Amino acid sequence: MWQTVDLRELRLFLTLAEELHFGRTAEKLRLTPSRVSQSLRELEHKLGAQLVHRTSRRVRLTPFGEQFQRDIRPAVEQLDGVLERSTTAARSLAGTLRIGLFSGPAAGTRLVEIIGAFETRHPECSVEVHQVSWDDPFGRLRENDVDLMATWIPLEQPDLVIGPTLTRQPRVLAVARGHPLADRDAVDVEELADAPVIRFDNWPKELSEALFPLRTPAGRPIPGRRIPVGERAVFEVAVRVARGELVFPTVASAVAYMGDLDVSVVSITGMPALSSALAWRRPARDPKLREFIRVAREVLKQ
Repeated sequence: MWQTVDLRELRLFLTLAEELHFGRTAEKLRLTPSRVSQSLRELEHKLGAQLVHRTSRRVRLTPFGEQFQRDIRPAVEQLDGVLERSTTAARSLAGTLRIGLFSGPAAGTRLVEIIGAFETRHPECSVEVHQVSWDDPFGRLRENDVDLMATWIPLEQPDLVIGPTLTRQPRVLAVARGHPLADRDAVDVEELADAPVIRFDNWPKELSEALFPLRTPAGRPIPGRRIPVGERAVFEVAVRVARGELVFPTVASAVAYMGDLDVSVVSITGMPALSSALAWRRPARDPKLREFIRVAREVLKQ
């Protein structure tokens, strides 16, 4: 009889094993409680053993049910993964996937690896990378002008999903070559209270404060100077740093984007490393986006 076991029956049993409640199981699967009970009885009949003890107050698995749950869960999850991947492959992924880039350092080298792996598997789909403007970094994502972004985190935006981490980099301070801090081996974060730090408008509060904190760990206020930025944001910032107008807490890999200006880089102690990740809008319905996210998770495990 076991040869006639239906995959739907296995999924129903696994849901019931998690909920241990027929009503909640029925609601979750959009069935009636009587249908859940009937399907369970049919499965038990096919297996020739009882899976669940049920009383008026409690539902619990039998020892056989507990072992059966442990045995079939990995198999069902693996099969679900195969079916999802097959369905994705069967759909047309032809077209273009657009990635917004907060900055080159936020992408790191891993984004290039992910794009390469994705395009190798899906040559009918091309990937375009677009630099977003720092004056409204998430505007193009929210307006569906790009499908996902490589961005610095933290981000706590209800309409955005934060995905796998791309980079994690120690913090440095970019200063003018003639700045008093330029010849130091390191600068403690507390010393930022003595120098004007760049500030940007239109950035999520949690992200802005992680990149350019308002106070030191000891509670001293860090002076800020807000500047308008356009498409050439990094160069504009580099010019102001080189002229000694402000200092720029950043990451070492960002310095390469500042050109040949007279800018020095000093390590910052006492400031947490900065991470970047992929982010996209809720919900991720586009099969190209879903597949890119899957490939990204796979590549980043390596």
